[in-house]
Amino acid sequence: MNDEEKRQYEAAARATDQVRALSSMLGRQPTACVVTFGCQMNARDSEKLSGILESVGFALSESEDADLVIYNTCTVRENADNRLFGRLGAIGARKKTEPWRKLFVCGCMMQEDIHIERIKKSYPFVDLIFGTHNLFTFPSLLEAALAPENQGRLIIDVWQETKTIAERLPSKRKYPFKSGVNIMFGCDNFCTYCIVPYVRGRERSRTADEILEEVEKLKDDGVKEIMLLGQNVNSYGNKVPEGEREAYGDFPSLLERVAETPGIGRVRFMTSHPKDLSDRLIDVIASHDNIARHLHLPLQSGSDRILKRMNRGYTREQYLDLAARIRDRIPDIALTTDLITGFPGETPEDVDLTIDVVRRVRFQNAFTFLYSRRSGTPAAGFPDQVDHALAQEGFDRLLAVMQEIAKAECAAKEGQTGLALVEAVNESDPSLVTGRLSDNLLVHFPGDRNLIGEFVPVRLTEARGFYYIGKRE
Repeated sequence: MNDEEKRQYEAAARATDQVRALSSMLGRQPTACVVTFGCQMNARDSEKLSGILESVGFALSESEDADLVIYNTCTVRENADNRLFGRLGAIGARKKTEPWRKLFVCGCMMQEDIHIERIKKSYPFVDLIFGTHNLFTFPSLLEAALAPENQGRLIIDVWQETKTIAERLPSKRKYPFKSGVNIMFGCDNFCTYCIVPYVRGRERSRTADEILEEVEKLKDDGVKEIMLLGQNVNSYGNKVPEGEREAYGDFPSLLERVAETPGIGRVRFMTSHPKDLSDRLIDVIASHDNIARHLHLPLQSGSDRILKRMNRGYTREQYLDLAARIRDRIPDIALTTDLITGFPGETPEDVDLTIDVVRRVRFQNAFTFLYSRRSGTPAAGFPDQVDHALAQEGFDRLLAVMQEIAKAECAAKEGQTGLALVEAVNESDPSLVTGRLSDNLLVHFPGDRNLIGEFVPVRLTEARGFYYIGKRE
């Protein structure tokens, strides 16, 4: 445990006394709710926030009527911004009659001054704002926000950067049998449409030994599936001083070491950048059965002209060649992707080129987006912004093709047997359980809650477009 982690544990102990005082005033245990917007990195951050809240005495809740609510924000797309501001007012109204209630806002949006100013002006009842770089100081921030002398005061603590990594703090996993593990933070790619490098900072990697120690502890706590997380996992360990490289290695070697940890039944990772994906990584995946047969490989566009303007660092032919090498070495792998339409300067012919790549690679699924203009990114200032109606037309054409191919890819595996990690009792039919296959698709099959957290062989008896109905083998 480093010095910063020790400081935060001491702050958590003091916050525990404050929560006890609140509990005494209320005559019950106070509740806390963490609402997550955005990516897997945000979801993992929310698990850390939840773990700290529970450790100091809050009862975790899924209701936004809780005594303390945290919104962990995303700024990648505009609709995430709108969803946040649409929720703040309701809680503000309750705080007028129940002043003990606390409202915190954190995450990527809070790294942008424009959003902080909007909250200060229109939502002054918010109690605490903090960003992505100092999430590990949450125990100290919580202590300050709960202090009686700060009642009614908005505390803002947003850092522009940090080199500190403090991961040995409490965490509350959504699933007891699977967990994300951060291997690095930030991004150095600076795609012209993307706000992430500005709100998550530059690349910082954890040492391999720290990561493996966390994996071991998770395994001992019953975790069977690990997801290695980073904005671009393929560049893990690249930006460390030359004399320290041995403590990190590269991503293929790290992935191999995690996969060879006894007791870890499945390993996933996200996200891979096509320009950095090596043949060595392909070989590591191919040679380990417990590395998921699913690779998320964002394409964004199939047009070389648009890819260059996006600063993606590869051409369509390089992407197609990479996809072919992956499929040649790992025939049963499922490729998924991200696609953007309506990027500045895009024409219907550019969309045609993207559709062509989709048809040739045959992705199992895709996150398809209309370009979202993000203030502070180079693309936001491009003069040739695409008319919304034209962008929507391209989106609709692309989505129709993608859905057609995804259904066909799903149907092609009908009759096969796959290993499913059971995640839950099915919400619609309690006689079924829901499991996730190695290729990341879901299968629903007869079973009970005793199977949750277990790997179960399942025959995929019926493809339903984007999931399966199955039968336990």
